[in-house]
Amino acid sequence: MNTTANYHPPPSSQPPFSDSDLDSDSDSENFQVGSDLSNSIFKTYLEFSSSSSSSSSSSITAVDLSKIQSFLTSSSTCALSCLICLERIRPSDPTWSCSSLCFAVFHLLCIQSWARQSSDLSAARAAARLPITAETAAKQATWNCPKCRSSYSKSEIPRCYLCFCGKLRDPPSDNPWILPHSCGEICNRPLPNNCGHFCLLLCHPGPCPSCPKSVKARCFCGSVEDFRRCGFKNFSCNKLCKKRLDCNKHNCSEICHPGTCPPCRARETYRCRCGKKEEEKDCCDRDYRCENECKKLLNCGKHVCERGCHGGDCGECPLQGNRTCPCGKRIYEGMPCDGVAPVCGATCNKLLNCGFHRCPERCHKGPCVETCRTMVKKACWCGGLKKEVPCYQDLSCERKCLRMRDCGRHACKRRCCDGDCPPCSEVCDKRLRCKNHKCPAPCHRGACAPCPIMVTISCACGETHFEVPCGTEMDHKPPKCRKLCKITPLCRHASTSKPHRCHYAACPPCRAPCEEEYPCGHKCNLRCHGPRPPPNPEFTLKPKKKKSNHQTECTPGTPCPPCPELVWRPCVGEHFGAERMMVCSNTTRFSCDNLCGNLLPCGNHYCTKTCHPLETQPSSSGHQKRSESCEVCNLPCQKVRMPKCSHPCPLPCHPGECPPCKVLMKRSCHCGAMVHAFECIHYNNLSEKDQVAARSCGGPCHRKLPNCKHLCPEICHVDKCPAPDKCSKKVTVRCKCQTLKKEWICQDVQAAYRDTGNDPKDIPKNQFGLGLLPCNSDCKRKIQEVESALQLRKPKVLEKKEPENKKHGPKRRKRRDRIQEGKQVSRFQEFVATMKRLLLFIIIVAALIAVTYYSYKGLLQLSDWMNEVELQRAKRRRSRF
Repeated sequence: MNTTANYHPPPSSQPPFSDSDLDSDSDSENFQVGSDLSNSIFKTYLEFSSSSSSSSSSSITAVDLSKIQSFLTSSSTCALSCLICLERIRPSDPTWSCSSLCFAVFHLLCIQSWARQSSDLSAARAAARLPITAETAAKQATWNCPKCRSSYSKSEIPRCYLCFCGKLRDPPSDNPWILPHSCGEICNRPLPNNCGHFCLLLCHPGPCPSCPKSVKARCFCGSVEDFRRCGFKNFSCNKLCKKRLDCNKHNCSEICHPGTCPPCRARETYRCRCGKKEEEKDCCDRDYRCENECKKLLNCGKHVCERGCHGGDCGECPLQGNRTCPCGKRIYEGMPCDGVAPVCGATCNKLLNCGFHRCPERCHKGPCVETCRTMVKKACWCGGLKKEVPCYQDLSCERKCLRMRDCGRHACKRRCCDGDCPPCSEVCDKRLRCKNHKCPAPCHRGACAPCPIMVTISCACGETHFEVPCGTEMDHKPPKCRKLCKITPLCRHASTSKPHRCHYAACPPCRAPCEEEYPCGHKCNLRCHGPRPPPNPEFTLKPKKKKSNHQTECTPGTPCPPCPELVWRPCVGEHFGAERMMVCSNTTRFSCDNLCGNLLPCGNHYCTKTCHPLETQPSSSGHQKRSESCEVCNLPCQKVRMPKCSHPCPLPCHPGECPPCKVLMKRSCHCGAMVHAFECIHYNNLSEKDQVAARSCGGPCHRKLPNCKHLCPEICHVDKCPAPDKCSKKVTVRCKCQTLKKEWICQDVQAAYRDTGNDPKDIPKNQFGLGLLPCNSDCKRKIQEVESALQLRKPKVLEKKEPENKKHGPKRRKRRDRIQEGKQVSRFQEFVATMKRLLLFIIIVAALIAVTYYSYKGLLQLSDWMNEVELQRAKRRRSRF
């Protein structure tokens, strides 16, 4: 929030406010006092800031004072809360504020208890882990700020209640013109960056702003000199730096910057230290070493330099002068540098890597063994196991440590622990006092640190805001703001409504007349009661108890009340001369007790009930369809149908013409082979000729001629079949023995019967044409042949003459012989019978297959024919309509 914009505003710059902003209450008085306190605190600072010659001084001032303004807003509105107990800090409560980073304010008793517990816990941990006494650990113990975790020594535990600047002990809390917990004098604390000046604000919470005094300062590169505020005297001229770099050959090419110049990046070709290799490198990397060895001849003339790439002389040969054996016990003087120093043969006795034992080998070249294998008796880390092992090998057991860690909640559970258990690695995860978050710190003993999150509470527009600890945001009211409300009214007077100040509750009701038009055409004359913008749901303010002098006409946000105008209303039956004066919104209907007299829905009769409500619906014909509570006409329809038919109308009494008669009429075709089903309306609309044509099945007549067994060959027709005596079918004529046969025309056969005096109608069907041909000699010859064949087919029984001596044999033997002879005859007969049965079965199966096939084929043809007839009928109907 830009505080300079609120400093001493001129009276003419105040915008107009609505009537709701003129109400005076305690909150507005507190807000006025808070704004006066801000002006008095920032007065001296703003005077120095206004004298700055920099164009950006106003914006810098606003940034410096924003945090202080937030603290002042919280203090003036009593919105400060203690992070430890989460209780509101009252103006009369002793407090302490952090002076390191966060500048948070706490209750003095809360921070003293917190500091003692933290320092005691820190001392106990140090005494348990470090080799120091408890007294030394208590002196060196520290405690941390609950919010920013800045470290303080035990001697810095607050012991008394001081003002924000620390000059006055027990500052007064009953002066309304002094900020709570402040002494009301100039802060005078040293400003940051050690500029040598002091804070010019009145005693205030939060960090001191940057120094507002103007000083003469140079930019980072030193080429530009300008007057700047002391707190922002370090600046960049946005030109090239041009300082001399470390190489003393090139200048810095960066824009004016703070700190030392970057390394020189000019590219050139440079030699390595030994001078054997040339490479292109940056100027800052010009002194480099190649990967080759020096290999220059030393001054002894026998060895070469084994060092890597280097500059300067290689030095003397390292093998010249006095030399010793590998173990260093025997000294050899005057040996040449190319000679090899012999071993002395004594024990090496060099100290091994373990630091306790010496090398037991004889004097030898090269390093000693890395692992000491001397057997020693060792104990494991926890002391529960003792065993002889090699010196280089560590000994540990599998026993788990059951000591409790520093948190006092979890066991160590390390294998073979030495007693110095590490801190607990579990997350505390306890619910903090804010009830919104959990403790993210490692598992610890004692109370958890307060929730470090601060919640910003701002006004509805966001211009005025302050911070409160997490968990206390619902206990604080939002700050008062002098800006105009940015919420657009939702009623129909948004363009003409007066502006009002920023607020958190619902916007004040509109006081203009409603003038909204009713559906009936009248206008609402009450005060505007349109919808209001909803309040911000973050804060629910308690409604103020005010005595209302007048009763509101209508609740805001509700629709218009019913129309109060007086109008003439007809009765429910809409009879003439029965109107009454009623309120426009009163929709009560009344009856005039006259007969209804309206035409019933049937259109043929009238309603005889008393006046009752009606519902009128305009129809396409222009008449009004009345239906609702009129009596129902239960009489049957008595209208004459056109065209005339014998069927009555199935509907009850109805308006308009009767529907077409859809009754199906069954009419057989002329030959009687098929029955047709016609709709009554369709059949009666046909002429007699068309009716005869429609009843014809279109196939053969299917009627039997009266004088013969044949059917009529004509197409299905009306009346008797024409010319029944002139049948042209062929008939097979036979003689009486049925040996001779000929084919005659049916009319000749009938004539032959008439010539013999017989009527063809009396001749059976199976004997029609039999006996009309005379028999001849061929017939007799064929009869004889047939009789001889039949004689041959009969079984011949051989009559054997029995000897005389056997005439008187037993009867049982004779019977047996007869049975055997009978068996021989029956076998042949059985074979013939079997063949006949098989042949008869084959004939029956073939007949069934043929009947099934031709029946199916006939049904398909009949279906196709009926479909064609239906299509023809449909075409005729279309042509008529």
